[in-house]
Amino acid sequence: MKITNRIVLTSRVCRLTIDHKLTEDKNVLEPDNLRYTKFALNNGSGAIPALGFGTLIPDPIITKNATKAALEAGFRGLDTAERYQTEKEVGEAMEEVFKAGKIKREDVFVATKLWNTNHRPERVKPAFEASLRKLQLDYIDLYLIHTPFAFQPGDVQDPRDANGNVIYDRGVKLLDTWGAVEELVNEGKCKAIGLSDIGLERVKEIFEAATIKPAVVHVESHPYLPEWDLLDYCQKNGIVMQAFAALGHSSEPNLLADPVITAIASRVGKTPAQVALAWAIQRGTALLTTTKTPTRLKENFDVCTLPEDAMREINEGIKTQMRFNAVVETGVPGFIPRGK
Repeated sequence: MKITNRIVLTSRVCRLTIDHKLTEDKNVLEPDNLRYTKFALNNGSGAIPALGFGTLIPDPIITKNATKAALEAGFRGLDTAERYQTEKEVGEAMEEVFKAGKIKREDVFVATKLWNTNHRPERVKPAFEASLRKLQLDYIDLYLIHTPFAFQPGDVQDPRDANGNVIYDRGVKLLDTWGAVEELVNEGKCKAIGLSDIGLERVKEIFEAATIKPAVVHVESHPYLPEWDLLDYCQKNGIVMQAFAALGHSSEPNLLADPVITAIASRVGKTPAQVALAWAIQRGTALLTTTKTPTRLKENFDVCTLPEDAMREINEGIKTQMRFNAVVETGVPGFIPRGK
């Protein structure tokens, strides 16, 4: 016998009805449609899949193979960046999958990012067009300003002075860059634009001044860094918050070993990773997950709706607070090494 609960997940950016099924044996979750959740974007440019695949993978061959495997596993959101230097491989993977005929371009939501050295308005369009060429696409679904920090313009992605300090570009403001990114939307090759690795106050600054409002804010977020204030602001203003490092990036303290997460996973018959990913979607965020392992890909896509009591346990029972990536403070990506 199966027990079926009807749950309606509602936010200001989407409305999704979910069939939530539990078996009587240990309340094990059965498949539902949570994995297919999409969040509508505020400028009418479509919808972003809640489950996205991130392509920050150092090895180019592995990047290409993992991207193909992600699409074949069911992922329909891909995230890359000029900084990652994976756009070419992501483009090759998509081209091969599209040629096979099972997946169409319009089925896949592709995001890439403008790097810090290209914040000057005159550098924005050439950088965007370079990304288009590498991805072998006619348009981008989402273009993000990678961080709010402008670096010295040029071809060196991480410019440093003689003392090893980052050389920032004080001659350009974030709002100037945003204006140039808005022009990409006006020209038709970019459907939506957004911000990344940014705090609430800077988001407010751009949102209030922008002609084309940010559609997505892409930040580190997980049960150890829920970013409730930012999420609330985004939802009140029709912005989708997208979480990277949704599983804690295998860093210490290990989110997937948290007793609250593991207890829920055991109770509902899912893995800790599946629990953390379901929590992210159910609270109203899109997310990115990255893995090079086909079995993990399938596992990460196989998420199911958590019972309401499990959501409460995560929201109220987890007390650890931890940011794993310091990019919001410096503009330089990098996960913070921590000992056990």
